[in-house]
Amino acid sequence: MRPLCLSLFLIQFVRLSRQQFPRPCTTPEALQSKQCCPVWPGDGSVCGARSGRGFCQDVVVSDLPNGPQYPHSDVDDRERWPLVFYNRTCKCAGNFMGYNCAECKFGYFGVNCAESRESVRKNILHLSGSDRQRFISYINLAKNTISPDYMIATGTYKQMNNGTNPMFAEVSVYDLFVWMHYYVSRDALLGGPNNVWEDVDFAHEAAAFLPWHRVFLLLWEHEIRKLSGDFNFTIPYWDWRDARSCQVCTDELMGARNPLEPNRISPASIFSSWKVICTRPQDYNAREVLCSGEPEGPLLRNPGNHDQSRMSQLPTSADVEFVLGLRDYETDSLDRRSNMSFRNTLEGQIKPSKEQASTMHNALHIYMNGTMSSVQGSANDPIFLIHHAFIDSIFEQWLRKHQPARTHYPASNAPIGHNDGYYMVPFIPLYQNGDYFLTTKALGYEYSYLLNPTIPQTHSKIGVCSIVLLVIIVLYVNLKRLFFFNLLLF
Repeated sequence: MRPLCLSLFLIQFVRLSRQQFPRPCTTPEALQSKQCCPVWPGDGSVCGARSGRGFCQDVVVSDLPNGPQYPHSDVDDRERWPLVFYNRTCKCAGNFMGYNCAECKFGYFGVNCAESRESVRKNILHLSGSDRQRFISYINLAKNTISPDYMIATGTYKQMNNGTNPMFAEVSVYDLFVWMHYYVSRDALLGGPNNVWEDVDFAHEAAAFLPWHRVFLLLWEHEIRKLSGDFNFTIPYWDWRDARSCQVCTDELMGARNPLEPNRISPASIFSSWKVICTRPQDYNAREVLCSGEPEGPLLRNPGNHDQSRMSQLPTSADVEFVLGLRDYETDSLDRRSNMSFRNTLEGQIKPSKEQASTMHNALHIYMNGTMSSVQGSANDPIFLIHHAFIDSIFEQWLRKHQPARTHYPASNAPIGHNDGYYMVPFIPLYQNGDYFLTTKALGYEYSYLLNPTIPQTHSKIGVCSIVLLVIIVLYVNLKRLFFFNLLLF
């Protein structure tokens, strides 16, 4: 009970002091100068330069060609990110990170970021009662606490009159990440009501899908640690292999189904009171606006009552093993039509069998049959986090199994936003896709079920029966030894 009570207290406290764009970089001066190099308060210098933390430098973007999927140029703020908004940002040195180099790189801790430590993400179904409660209280705290560091853009750079009229809004820590997931996947506004380009997504249906979501989760984890003061916090994962139902849809975890309204969350769950944002893309397109972060209704979920023609069952252990056996990260078209590529099959565009249907990552989104089933607003549902943590662990298994060189990641001709050297939209500070095509060991975290890979990881009936049988055999052998030992004594 203590973590929940602490969270409620902190919600009220932080709201009194409330303050994806760094706040110091949302002023007319910053936007017109196109410079996002805030001062580090620790020494009063830009980017902490006086203390050797970093320096302000020009942003150099890759000029390698993108694929043909997006034929436009100079119409979307995400093109050549982040140059429409900023052409100078902080470049941090050593183990420092952040928009002003005030924080530590992933996997490093301490005042001077000199402590290297590995964190372990655990199976949510194996957490103790207190750890489960702590996780729920932290994300609810994030939902109800205004981000002190970041704001969201409510208009395009053009609508901001090229920076003279900033259009930004405050948002909670949790909803900041919901907005970022919306922004990276939204349609391109071409000018005029409903004049949009839909075949564009800077984080899905191409190579950056896995590195982008890896950084997304790391940043989310990082923000929760700062907010809660618990620097041992890690995102748990939901191992859904061979599941017959939504195992996490209980009031102790992510919320059970409302018995009176099956599309809603049980009133016994804290998530029943959550309001969603960024779930009305057609409305935004018609009005030529961006999601403003305003509440748009309750969180919806009705697991299992989905369109069966889109997916028939949750992914199996065999599905995961098939995907892990695919050697090529990307193939041919480098997009959602890539045949037998690890990334595309794991993302779920192509079923790992002869049938053409959604599976793996996409299957879970469809199965939830609600807010999580629409790409742009899917991060509203907290199941998104534990689902993507498990997807990230499968990515990690593949990296360890095949040990691909960085050259396996496409340097050019991927859809816009997905080339190796492209900066991930809409993150500031900047992260390049190819820099996160590497093992979690280099990023300071691990998955509990990968610590001892010799232990079977499936949760099928066969796996459980095998373990039970092994225990019975061990007990039998020990009892037999004890029996003969007693005979010798007498």
